[in-house]
Amino acid sequence: MFDLIKKTMFTGLGLAFLTKEKIEDMAKGFADEGEIKKKDIKKFIDQLSEKSEEARKKVDGRIEKIVKAALEKMNLVSRDDFLKLEKQVKQLQKALKEEKAKK
Repeated sequence: MFDLIKKTMFTGLGLAFLTKEKIEDMAKGFADEGEIKKKDIKKFIDQLSEKSEEARKKVDGRIEKIVKAALEKMNLVSRDDFLKLEKQVKQLQKALKEEKAKK
């Protein structure tokens, strides 16, 4: 039973949202029910924490791709592009001011 739950957690989306405290609570629960030996609790916690972090990073990456694609479809300017344009405008304003001062 424990192995089935462990495999399910490793592959499930819910894994990405497990906190260290929740993982520790689960491990203690498995130990109390005899599903896992007390000596294996730390290993289980470490494995599950590592897998949780990996899953969280994958979810974050997917969300970032989806948002980026949505913004591109909306034809919005990115912050970096906006800042570049703002810098160019300031440079042009400065050059125009200098040109007017020369006249």
